Amino acid sequence: MLKILIPTIMLLPTTWLTPAKWLWPTTLAQSLIIALASLSWLKNTSETGWSSLNPLMATDLLSTPLLVLTCWLLPLMILASQNHTALEPINRQRMYITLLTSLQIFLIMAFSATEVLLFYVMFEATLVPTLVLITRWGNQTERLNAGTYFLFYTLAGSLPLLVALLLLQNTTGTLSLLALQYIPTLPMTTTADKIWWAGCLLAFLVKMPLYGMHLWLPKAHVEAPIAGSMVLAAVLLKLGGYGMMRMMIVLEPLTKELSYPFIILALWGVIMTGSICLRQTDLKSLIAYSSVGHMGLVAGGILIQTPWGFTGALILMIAHGLTSSALFCLANTNYERTHSRTMLLARGMQMVLPLMTAWWFIASLANLALPPLPNLMGELMIITSLLNWSWWTIALTGAGTLITASYSLYMFLMTQRGPLPAHIISLDPSHTREHLLMTLHLLPLLLLIMKPELTWGWAT
Repeated sequence: MLKILIPTIMLLPTTWLTPAKWLWPTTLAQSLIIALASLSWLKNTSETGWSSLNPLMATDLLSTPLLVLTCWLLPLMILASQNHTALEPINRQRMYITLLTSLQIFLIMAFSATEVLLFYVMFEATLVPTLVLITRWGNQTERLNAGTYFLFYTLAGSLPLLVALLLLQNTTGTLSLLALQYIPTLPMTTTADKIWWAGCLLAFLVKMPLYGMHLWLPKAHVEAPIAGSMVLAAVLLKLGGYGMMRMMIVLEPLTKELSYPFIILALWGVIMTGSICLRQTDLKSLIAYSSVGHMGLVAGGILIQTPWGFTGALILMIAHGLTSSALFCLANTNYERTHSRTMLLARGMQMVLPLMTAWWFIASLANLALPPLPNLMGELMIITSLLNWSWWTIALTGAGTLITASYSLYMFLMTQRGPLPAHIISLDPSHTREHLLMTLHLLPLLLLIMKPELTWGWAT
């Protein structure tokens, strides 16, 4: 565990002590080495499922894929941010990398915590670097508004969780995930128990975000700099799903009655956010709303509590992390050249940047869940388990997948095809750095087809 955590913490002095000329190459190299070292977690030989145990942290089949995704994303964020922070003073660049690194430290501790309270503290701690990233390095003046939304939605959701956790500690005498599995289920009959159930899940549903509590997400995404958008879409949304999977073992007898409205809301959200995507003019906003739709499917898969639902949710979380992060990088490459996020003003990019169109094509197909990709595997498992739960869900999930396919194609056609607008006269060519960035996003996605059991979680 510490083999990854200590090098990540040592990235902070690296960032501040490296000469200005070598700042980006050094931090990139070190974070890539950390990312490659974290792949060793994927080899889990223990029989109990838990490995790398120490008093506070451990990895198991659920947290390992998310931990590796977290470590994999830091070098990619450093690669993506290099261009647009190049004009800033060197200390600000150092601060930027420091925030990204601190975010990774908190996330590693959150995903590997065995004590639920440590998970809660780290869950909250990720707010601070993200907030600074959005409000300091965002593009427009609305970034303060977006930061406020982001902070208060998450805080308002997670304060009931703290009370719920203290109550749980009082009743059971432990908050360790290793022990909570073996606690006898309590007979939950009173209204207070039902409020406690909602308190436990509310924080994660806001973080996911569930449709209806999702308003902070598009704002935060649109205003955040590229690294902020990447880490928000790829890892921070997954904290919600991960927390729900961990808390489900404690909420046992109540979930089957109380989860109905949330499952319906999640599936309705898939359709609604898809329809919102179909009429978006802003590229980043479109990708942000598509994240809400995919996370709605994940929430549905977790709330029905079948092994297939859990597995599908985990696979879809990993696949969506890589896909939406790749889409944000592509949107950013367009933005750096045209200085506009409006899709109508930057069309026909295939004429100017033909290689980028190939990346756009693969990323859009991954977003609409093309067959051999893990995105489809996750969605199919979730839809199958939803159909087994109630075959009425076929109307919602079927319409949702159709709309997802149509807005993904709409996004691809709007940005890449069509006539080149007259105001676009000269654009920078695509750089090797950007192609490397896209390769490192989409290659893991394609390689996961070969060995899907890495992201199956507990189902095996």
